[in-house]
Amino acid sequence: MIEVLVVDDDVRVAHVHAAYVEKVPGFHVAGQAHSAAAALTLLETLPRLDLVLLDHCLPDRTGLEVVREMRGRGHQTDVIMVTAARDVATVQAAMRQGVLQYLVKPFAFTGLRAKLEAYAELRRTLDGGGEAEQAEVDRIFGALSASAAEPALPKGHSPTTAELVRRSLMNAGGPLSAQELADRTGVSRQTAQRYLKLLERTGRATLTLKYGDAGRPEHRYVWAGRA
Repeated sequence: MIEVLVVDDDVRVAHVHAAYVEKVPGFHVAGQAHSAAAALTLLETLPRLDLVLLDHCLPDRTGLEVVREMRGRGHQTDVIMVTAARDVATVQAAMRQGVLQYLVKPFAFTGLRAKLEAYAELRRTLDGGGEAEQAEVDRIFGALSASAAEPALPKGHSPTTAELVRRSLMNAGGPLSAQELADRTGVSRQTAQRYLKLLERTGRATLTLKYGDAGRPEHRYVWAGRA
């Protein structure tokens, strides 16, 4: 289980982010803090901490100052910045201080989930140990950047339905037609087809054709293995 500290000056936002974290398999919220001082105290007192979701705009210090203090105290806990600060100077400073990811507020659950799943994949790769060939090194360095921010949904698409379709196709274990997906999710065939085409356009699903005895081939979609 990956233990996470959620840091945000807004108590309600912190609760929302914590709820998002708990929805991702393999992650657990070890604590919440609403100031730099409280975050640094929890870093010292929590028995184990793997990842900090860190806001930049805190009431007593900035998130980047928290990162510097963490490193100065010898804490190598991984950090993902979760903040509305989007100026290039702040983003660049975060990169130079070893922040793994930078997620700009506001965001939906799917955006944070993509970051966390990529982080979990990175940890699995690194925990394997041993030596790495160039391809493996490239995969390690690309694991987080490959999960770039969740693309915005086109107008008329529901995030809830998109997530339902994504999960259903990902867990299917093989190709599905629009009708089969509709039967699994409870949406109409036309809706299933629309969201499957969206997954194909964004590279998350691959279209295959199933030929029968007569008539047009059936369009079937298979998960492409991307988060």
